[in-house]
Amino acid sequence: MDKFDVIILGAGLGGLSCGYILAKEGFRVCILEKHHTAGGNLQTFARHGHPFETGVHYIGALNPGQTLYRYWKYLGLTDTLPIQRLDPDGFDRIGFEDAEYPLAQGFSNFMEQLLPFFPKSRDTLRQYIREVSEIVSAFPLYNLEHPEYHDEKQYIGQSAFDFFKKFSPGGRLSTVLAGNNFLYAGTRNTPLHIAALINHSFISGAFRIVGGSHQVTGILVKNIISMGGNILTNSEVTGIDHTDSLFSVATTEGRKFFSGKLVSAIHPGNTLSLLSQKLVRAAFRDRIFRLTNTPSAFVLYLVMKPGSFPYLNHNFYYHKTEKVWDESAGRGMGIEWPAMFMLSTAAHEPNQRFAKTMTIITYMDYQEVKGWENSTTGHRGDEYSGFKKEKAERLLQLVEMKYPEIRSAIASMEISTPLTWRDYTGTPEGSMYGIGKDYREPLYSTVFPKTKVPGLYFTGQNTNLHGVLGVTIGSVLTCGEIVGLKYLINKISNG
Repeated sequence: MDKFDVIILGAGLGGLSCGYILAKEGFRVCILEKHHTAGGNLQTFARHGHPFETGVHYIGALNPGQTLYRYWKYLGLTDTLPIQRLDPDGFDRIGFEDAEYPLAQGFSNFMEQLLPFFPKSRDTLRQYIREVSEIVSAFPLYNLEHPEYHDEKQYIGQSAFDFFKKFSPGGRLSTVLAGNNFLYAGTRNTPLHIAALINHSFISGAFRIVGGSHQVTGILVKNIISMGGNILTNSEVTGIDHTDSLFSVATTEGRKFFSGKLVSAIHPGNTLSLLSQKLVRAAFRDRIFRLTNTPSAFVLYLVMKPGSFPYLNHNFYYHKTEKVWDESAGRGMGIEWPAMFMLSTAAHEPNQRFAKTMTIITYMDYQEVKGWENSTTGHRGDEYSGFKKEKAERLLQLVEMKYPEIRSAIASMEISTPLTWRDYTGTPEGSMYGIGKDYREPLYSTVFPKTKVPGLYFTGQNTNLHGVLGVTIGSVLTCGEIVGLKYLINKISNG
């Protein structure tokens, strides 16, 4: 009988991090992944011999001693992972038709790089830095501390939109400070703490993984297996039952796996669809299914002609208008698609001079592709192909506003839509960041790691904070429910 101490659903960063922590604690772990390879949003894929990132284009707070560095050191990632620091004077550039602004690393430098554009805003920028730092200090796990008190509650119920607006009411500074809110699909309902934690982490230190984020997967998989863990790919779960204090997990191959503890790193809605209805209260099930997911994306993956386009050691966010908090709503807010784009050139090797690949991303509503939702990849017909080409053309036209030479530098192009994201990452409607948090109903829109079903836990971007840092902290929070959070935090803090 395939019996384990813990079964984990999904081998993305959340599932693998939990697998590593629990295997290190002596648990016999089995991770089930429906895809043919582990990694989730850490996966890379190749086109014409060049690797592309699925979802991790850069990471923050990875300088020695900083938040992600300390967590990843415990996970065995910091010593062997090749990383490259993004431009200290502008890891992100925020662009509009008439100007471009740098978001720099280091809090003093962050202010100094913006002052030439906003010379009368020194006090305002100091206030922004001070308040973001105060918010971050209220979140113990961000600072690798045990949450004795819950000071963070005061920020979870506040609006990020209102917070940024106060730094230049009706002016551009607040728009620039929020100009990379695509990182968290920022809307007028986004809670303040999400924006503050993510921005703080990148201002602290912003990096790319040289050669691709799949290396994170490789290190975690190797270490989990070395500690006796099991990772089974091509193992899609078809049903979950619970009898005699054991979860029974059935897969498409006809196998059954048994465990007293089950950690789901997949979307909570997908999890509940697999669970026997007798296990979960109807009210909880209804709440999860009613929660709104963050929007999806339309993406161009470009292979560049050799020596034709410079490698950009920063990310570029371009906005057609000043309505950066309304872009995901598109036409609903009177904004024509595409309203913005994020452009990133991957780091394939150290000291790279020219871009080998480029990724261009913008929002796309799932309703745009809903008519093809029951089709499969490669079998969606000529109409779908025409749709993709027309949208790609419109997006390239917007990119040309900043980079008029872009077309002549493209060797080949792949296009993905929300259907691609849905099929590749397993998220409902291709949602980029899973469940959307809402400051107006913080408890209603939050999924906690421990459920009322004995032995059932959630982890991943839906439970805490999305992104690499959020998912890593979330995995510690989930494992802390099993082994004791104070014990685990102390262990990570002490190396």
